[in-house]
Amino acid sequence: MTLPVEAVLPDLLSALRARGAAVLQAPPGAGKTTLVPPALMGALEGRILVLEPRRLAARTAAARIAEIVGTDLGDRVGYRMRGESKISKATRIEVVTEGVMTRMIQDDPELPGVGAVVFDEFHERSLNADLGLALCLEARAALRPGLWVVVMSATLDAAPVAALMDDAPVVTSEGRAFPVERRWRDRPPPDRQRLEAQVAGLVAQALDEVPEGDVLAFLPGEGEIRRCSDLLSGCGAEVRPLYGALPFAEQRAAIRPGAGRKVVLATSIAETSLTIEGVRAVVDGGRARRARFDPGSGMSRLVTERVTKAEAAQRAGRAGRVAPGVAYANWTRGEEGGMPPFAPPEMERADLAALALELAAWGSEDLPFLTPPPPGALAEARALLADLGALEDGRITDHGRALARLPVHPRLGHMILCGGPGSARMAATLEARLPSGPVDLAEALRRPPEDAKREAKRLRRHEAGPMRTDAQRLALAYPDRIGLRRDGEAPRWLLSGGKGAKLEKGDPFASERLLVVADTDGDPREARIRRALPISEAD
Repeated sequence: MTLPVEAVLPDLLSALRARGAAVLQAPPGAGKTTLVPPALMGALEGRILVLEPRRLAARTAAARIAEIVGTDLGDRVGYRMRGESKISKATRIEVVTEGVMTRMIQDDPELPGVGAVVFDEFHERSLNADLGLALCLEARAALRPGLWVVVMSATLDAAPVAALMDDAPVVTSEGRAFPVERRWRDRPPPDRQRLEAQVAGLVAQALDEVPEGDVLAFLPGEGEIRRCSDLLSGCGAEVRPLYGALPFAEQRAAIRPGAGRKVVLATSIAETSLTIEGVRAVVDGGRARRARFDPGSGMSRLVTERVTKAEAAQRAGRAGRVAPGVAYANWTRGEEGGMPPFAPPEMERADLAALALELAAWGSEDLPFLTPPPPGALAEARALLADLGALEDGRITDHGRALARLPVHPRLGHMILCGGPGSARMAATLEARLPSGPVDLAEALRRPPEDAKREAKRLRRHEAGPMRTDAQRLALAYPDRIGLRRDGEAPRWLLSGGKGAKLEKGDPFASERLLVVADTDGDPREARIRRALPISEAD
């Protein structure tokens, strides 16, 4: 079957031969992810690096490209991501996650053996994609003028990106989509009804009103997906979850056609970079999870927010990939007018500690960013890195270079490199999204989430330093969160970073003189402590 992007491949290759850089605008379903890399492979020497924002998208894209090229996965086409790779000496097209690209170019800015770098789904504007493009453009200008750079996007305004790339040519492809009927609620769902119940009701309606094909429903996370799945157990269709932490075999089962009708309950992972065959109806719960800097934990956390107009349009469009479809919105038509048009770039809302560390490792701050880092957030990030011993007089230290190589937040990397045996377990638990529970962090450490257990195994080989207590390890990651109890009956503490923190009077830690605080509610005046450990004066 001919895909729309095939018609513009000659224009794209001509632009790259003339300028070495190009922006490709193509809506979902045009075929850009799977057809552009093979076209580049036939046009130049060297490897083609294809950057994908998510692990599932990287695996799926690599498998589909290998099928098109006519090779086994891991032969001429492969993939590489954190903790997993499937490549060989024969690999020409290497699909990688964005963080892997950053590490590759930091290790060797000349990118030896690489002929082209392709940034897929750039409209998502992740921090790693923005950083990777900035590093790539600077390396190309100074060291590799012959390196081809392609930015591909479904919805992004191409003009600013093209200007950033020295007025690179913009190539536009038509999409291939069937008409989609949009249906909104007559009135908002009841306030007391949980989101998964709202979505389950719309899924049942879709199964009844759309007689053929599968249903794709969007929910913000794993918990909502599992609860919605329970509610749909008797719906008469096969119910399949789809989210990032799901084992790959189960992810593939969700994507591939089933024997009968199927309901796929997915996070935003299914918004643009995946094709789920057979979908004729989409149900949009109207919520998405995004990384935002959480002053309570001192790191980026996932928060649940309302979807934007652009995201809603992307999701609805999934119903028209194979035939005319129907898209159900979990909001009224009037409410849609109040939605923000686009999600803000991650650069504007994320913790910048890792970015500041990468900039220090690169040795230059004057990089061509599409969205420059906010000065205040960047200064705060550098102050933290100095406290961790990663920066000295603004320059990266040997310890900072070691931190930059670890796939975790610098706070947690410092803990792993200095906290001795057991620090990987604590770091992985803190990095996981913990459910609500007691303030005592020891409870969470005794029963870490399954993904934290897997991550701890990968991180254990980096552990260094003497044996320490859990409180000492936590203080290594949070030197600004050591709390000294204030005078008086109320359980209030002054933190070493200058802020205040408090607990409920009946909490088991209410009388502790010294605490190390791992997480708070982020209140700037006096934050409520959510996770902590007591620490002795000797520690």
